[in-house]
Amino acid sequence: MCEGGLCVGMQIPFTMIKILRTTGFPGLIVRLVVGLIFLSEGVQKFLFPAALGSGRFEKLGIHPATFWAPFAASFEIVCGLLIVIGWLTRAAVVPLLVIMAVAFVTTKWPELVEKGFWVMAHDGRADFAMALLLVFLFIYGSGKPSIDYIKYARRGN
Repeated sequence: MCEGGLCVGMQIPFTMIKILRTTGFPGLIVRLVVGLIFLSEGVQKFLFPAALGSGRFEKLGIHPATFWAPFAASFEIVCGLLIVIGWLTRAAVVPLLVIMAVAFVTTKWPELVEKGFWVMAHDGRADFAMALLLVFLFIYGSGKPSIDYIKYARRGN
């Protein structure tokens, strides 16, 4: 029984219980993590091209690196922003999954072959987590606190 903003016997503020029961909150957290990381990575490809942009792409054997690095960075920035605000979230996830697949094939697969599973698993843990969070967003969408929900859920779509 909740009275006066507190739930009797549990001493948890009623607003906290409301937040904990909100089904849209996990989607917001996942969107912020995924969107801000991709946004940051995309910006860094432009800020530090030798280390993270075209120089890195050249080192990985992705040619022409001067095209593909800014191309990937642009998608990371735009799709990262779309995910943060929760607009066209599922569509924004698709190019980022492609980027993650290319990253795996060009960096983690050779490492698996050359150095073994455990080295690859350690180095790829962030990539694995990001890929799973992208899959989460593709399956479950952006959640209630999003433009997608405001625009489409009210119409019953």
